[in-house]
Amino acid sequence: MSLPLLRLYPARFRREFGDEIAEAYREATEGADRRTRFREAADIAAHAFRLRLGAGSAQPGGRLFAAVSPYALAATASYAAFNLISTVSDWQISHNPDFLVPLTYATSGSYVVALVGAVLALCGRASGALWSLVGMIANALCVLVVVLPADLPVPWQLPAFLLLPLVSAVLPLACPPDLRPPRRILSTAGVVALVLWAPLAVFLFALLDSKGIGLFLHWRYGVPVLAALALAGRYALSGLRTAPQVALAALPFMITSFFGGVVDGDSIPSILLLIAITAFGVRQWRRRNSGTPTPT
Repeated sequence: MSLPLLRLYPARFRREFGDEIAEAYREATEGADRRTRFREAADIAAHAFRLRLGAGSAQPGGRLFAAVSPYALAATASYAAFNLISTVSDWQISHNPDFLVPLTYATSGSYVVALVGAVLALCGRASGALWSLVGMIANALCVLVVVLPADLPVPWQLPAFLLLPLVSAVLPLACPPDLRPPRRILSTAGVVALVLWAPLAVFLFALLDSKGIGLFLHWRYGVPVLAALALAGRYALSGLRTAPQVALAALPFMITSFFGGVVDGDSIPSILLLIAITAFGVRQWRRRNSGTPTPT
């Protein structure tokens, strides 16, 4: 392995495990093609950066990202599904002019990629989190095409609208590989069926909504949230053990619901208070059930 790649690791870790890492890299890439060598090098670089950021699997940061990752994926999936339902439904109702049709297709496609990627990641496919992020980035570019020429009353709205949902999509990538959600759908056929069902169900909801059956905006967000949390399963719930984990797991839902227009700014203080109370309650419950005395 080249010396610059090893230098990405903290000095102490490099002294203790540098030779072992170099030997593992040599064995993995011996006689391999360029793609395999690049993938192995990228894995090592990502591992080194996680260690430097305190996000290794044996570090508190890594356990925090592992606990939050399923909820960030669920928030991204529900946000993409919510916007996909809204885009398709509103398109059915308003019949956008021809010049907006390609952009509507591109926006819908970005939401489909984000939704399918998040579903794949919740099923235990590591590449799904990356595709989810790609979909959200593509959507941000589509939004820029429409909004950038416009005069915004509040300058910070556009950066916040674009970046904060992206943060939710980035969080799962910080989860250490050995702490990612287990592969809950074992067969490839099962994953394909689930991934196909996700966007098809969204389009079905959108078509129903376009006919006036959906009377409230909240169901567009609430139904995908419940579906995503059900897909995350008990594994996600069991990972929340500390107050910071509970608080950070709830923030992606608050962010996506706010920028989806489901909640307004006046509701944010109440939501933050509810998150704090829930986090404190989980902390007390965990301490009581683990037998650890609660400090007075």
